[in-house]
Amino acid sequence: MALLSKANQEALVGPLNLNNPVVVQVLGICSALAVTAQLEPAIVMGLSVTIITAFSNLIISLIRNSIPNRIRIIVQLVVVAALVTIVSQVLKAFAYDVSVQLSVYVGLIITNCILMGRLEAFAMMNKPWPSFLDGIGNGIGYAIILVIVGFVRELLGSGTLFGFQVVPDWCYEHGYMNNGMMTMPAMSLIIVGCVIWAHRAYNKELQ
Repeated sequence: MALLSKANQEALVGPLNLNNPVVVQVLGICSALAVTAQLEPAIVMGLSVTIITAFSNLIISLIRNSIPNRIRIIVQLVVVAALVTIVSQVLKAFAYDVSVQLSVYVGLIITNCILMGRLEAFAMMNKPWPSFLDGIGNGIGYAIILVIVGFVRELLGSGTLFGFQVVPDWCYEHGYMNNGMMTMPAMSLIIVGCVIWAHRAYNKELQ
């Protein structure tokens, strides 16, 4: 089937591993630093970026032939800004606490280099369905890294996951202490560096 062609499968699956936007292309690092102190906002940010990247890719691909080249970036920004506004309002309506935790970072999705890069490099040159798949793949690839970093930081930094204590009390009674450094943005950069190292050690072809 054309919908499941090898090229379409690569557009969807490639960003999950060998072409991951964070650990291979080293994009989207800023939000990995900002929103991963806890697992829940990391997941919400990952889902938000996935939705926005997928639908902005789809929309831009649909209208790409009618966009004057000299204003294509402006058109892309308008489409992304509209989608970001919708996602932001949905979060405020249905997940207000998480929306507060994410603060301005949802609005800053409009400047996410992964999103703008896929619009310029893929959606402007490909048909709607592959562009949609590319957006989903890159969004999920980005989200996976945020979830890994958020999981490690919350577990080691607070002893919790999703706000619930998972480190048993007897560990603290025997001298275990949460690593307060994990709550600092610098630690997320170190964790991302460790993930990149592990990913490239596993995927020899990237070396």
